[in-house]
Amino acid sequence: MALTAIDPTPALVVIDLQKGIVQPGDGGGPFAGAVTRASRLAAEFRRHELPVILVNVTGRAPGRTETVRSRGAAIPPDGWADLVDELDVRPGDHLITKRRRSAFHDTGLDTLLRDLGATQVVLAGISTSSGVESTARSASDHGYHVVLATDAMDDPDAAAHRHSVEHVFPKLGETATSADVAAMVEATR
Repeated sequence: MALTAIDPTPALVVIDLQKGIVQPGDGGGPFAGAVTRASRLAAEFRRHELPVILVNVTGRAPGRTETVRSRGAAIPPDGWADLVDELDVRPGDHLITKRRRSAFHDTGLDTLLRDLGATQVVLAGISTSSGVESTARSASDHGYHVVLATDAMDDPDAAAHRHSVEHVFPKLGETATSADVAAMVEATR
C-alpha cells in the first residue's frame, strides 16, 4: 500500500548503517544509494524536530543455522559497529544497539518510541530482508503505523530485497520512496 499519511509524531528508524557493514567513505559501494537517501531522510526529520533513531548491531542470535555467517565467531574489529559518517549523528539523535535482527528485541526501542509519543515508524537501512524486515514485523506487532522507505534500504541479495519489498512489506505497512516520505513530512509541518 502506498503512503497515505504521516502521523503527528513519526519517528525515523535507521537500521545497521555502520562501518562494519557499509564500507566507510565508499561513495560507489553497493549500498551508497541507500546510505545517501537514509541520510537525507535523517536530515529532513531533524529539520522538522522529529525523532531520529539510529540503530547498530553488535551481536547475533546464538542458534545454529544452515547459512554460513561471514563474521564467523570472531570478535569484530574496533569501529565495526560505528555508524557511518554520512548519517551525521547529532546530539538529539537516539542511539539503539541491538544484538539480534529486530531493533525491538531487548533494546528498549518500544519504550523510547512511546515516550517520544511516536505512533508511526519510518524504516530505512540494511539489510532489507533481515534487520529491516525483522524490525518492520516487530513494529507492526507493537501496533505502530509502519512506513518502509524502500529506496533508502538495500540488501546484499537483490532477490531477497525484491521479495521483502514486493511481498512482505505490503502486509506490514505502507511503502514509499524517501522523497515521497520527505515531501509528506514537509506538507504536514
